[in-house]
Amino acid sequence: MLSVASRTRVLSLLGAIEHTNQCCPSHGGGLKSDYAFEMACSTVRFGPGVVTELGSDIKNLNCSNIALFTDERIRKLKSFENVLRSLEKKHIKYDIFDQIRVEPTDTSFKRAIHFACQGQFDAYVAVGGGSVMDTCKVANLFASSPEKEATNFLDYVNPPIGKGLPVRHTLKPCIAVPTTAGTGSETTGVAIFDFEELHAKTGIAHRSMRPTLGLIDPDFVQTMPSRVAANSGFDVLCHAIESYTAIPFNQRTPRPSDPIERPTYQGSNPISDIWSIQALRSVAKYLKRSIENQNDDHEARTQMHLAATMAGIGFGNAGVHLCHGMSYGIAGNVRSYHAKDYPQDHPIIPHGLSVVMTSPAVFQFTAAACPERHLEVASILATNGETKSKFLNHPHKDAGKILADILRQFLYDCNVDDGLKALGYSNSDIPALVKATIPQQRVTKLAPLTFTQEDLTRLFENSMKLY
Repeated sequence: MLSVASRTRVLSLLGAIEHTNQCCPSHGGGLKSDYAFEMACSTVRFGPGVVTELGSDIKNLNCSNIALFTDERIRKLKSFENVLRSLEKKHIKYDIFDQIRVEPTDTSFKRAIHFACQGQFDAYVAVGGGSVMDTCKVANLFASSPEKEATNFLDYVNPPIGKGLPVRHTLKPCIAVPTTAGTGSETTGVAIFDFEELHAKTGIAHRSMRPTLGLIDPDFVQTMPSRVAANSGFDVLCHAIESYTAIPFNQRTPRPSDPIERPTYQGSNPISDIWSIQALRSVAKYLKRSIENQNDDHEARTQMHLAATMAGIGFGNAGVHLCHGMSYGIAGNVRSYHAKDYPQDHPIIPHGLSVVMTSPAVFQFTAAACPERHLEVASILATNGETKSKFLNHPHKDAGKILADILRQFLYDCNVDDGLKALGYSNSDIPALVKATIPQQRVTKLAPLTFTQEDLTRLFENSMKLY
C-alpha cells in the first residue's frame, strides 16, 4: 500500500497535470535541450542452441550459486531441460523461482524480491518472456542493494508514482534468455509492472539493470502459441515505429547537469534509428508468417526473435512514446478479457496487444511532426520490408492517413480484435484511460509533438474500433 505521504504526492502531481490540461510539456520551454546521446546495450549472443553455453558463461563470470527465474509453463518445456543440463554440467548451484505473474504487479515483484533477498546468490538468470526478465531484473536490483528489503520499493519507480532515484549500487551479473519474440527486455534496463492501487502500469528504468548477457536462442520460440507470437510481434512493431518517430535526442529537455541523470530513453538518434528500421523490416517480412505457419516456419520465428532484440537495442536507448504510454491504462484496467493462448487464471490483455490497439490513431496524429519518417514506415510495411521510398513522394499532409490505413490492414491480416470495444472498453471508460496515461511522462514526453488531454481523449475514441 502507498503511505499517506506517497499517496498525497502522487495525487498532487496528477492534479497539477490535470489542472494545466497539458499532458506533454512543450519541447523546449526555455530549458536547454540535450546535446549528446548515449548508447547502452547488453552483450547479446544469437544462435540455435546457444543456451547450452549458459553454464560456461556463469563459470566465466566466477559465479557458482544462481537465482534462476522462469515461469511454470516454461519450466515444463523440453528446451528448459537444456538450461538445467548446461548448469549442472558446470556444477552450478541454482534455486528456481517460477511464481511469475504474466503482466507483473507490484505485489508479484515484491514476492520475487523477497525470494532474492533470502538467498546468497552471486548471479541471476531469467528464462522466459518479458514478465520473467523484468521480474528477475527488479529482484536483482533490490537484493543487490546494501539495504536489501529495507529499501523503499517506490524509490526507484518512475515518477510521478515513485521517486525515480538513480541506482548507485552495483548489481550482480544477470543473464537473460528470452523465450518470446517481443519485449527486447534482454537488452534494456527497464522493468514494467502494474501498480495495483492506481490501476496503471509504470516501471523502473536504469541502465544498471541491463542484463550482463542476453542469450538469444531461437529454439525457444519455435513452439510459441500463435497468439503469443502475434502479440509479442506487435510489441516489436511498436517499439520500432515509436523509437524511430520519437523526438530527436537534441530536442529533448532538460539537459542533464550530470551524465548519471541522462535518462535511459533519450529520443531518436542516428544509431538507434538503424536498429529500429532493421527491426521494422523484419516485422514487415516475417511477422504474418510467424503467426500463420505456427511451428512450421522456422525462418520466420527465428527472424522475429532476432528482430525483437534489434528493436530492443533501438528503443532501449531512444525510447517509445504514445502507443506505450496509452497502453498501460488499457492493460492495467482489464476486466474480463482473456487472451487466447495465455494463462486463464486471471483476465489479461497482453502488453503487445494493448500497445498496438492505438497505433493507427497515434501515428496518424504524430505524422505532422515528422511526415518523412512516417512515410518511410508506411513504405516498409507496404512492401514487406523491401523499400523505404514507396510513399516518399506523397504529400506530407497525407502521411498520417497513409500509415494509419496500412497499419489497419496489417492488423486485420494478423487477426487482431476490432479495437478497444472488442477488449471490453466503451467510451465511458475513456476518462479513466486518459487518467492512467498521465503518469506515463517518462515515455509520453518523447512524443514528437505536444498534446493535451483532449488529444488523448480523441486518440482513445479513434481506437474503439479499428476496421
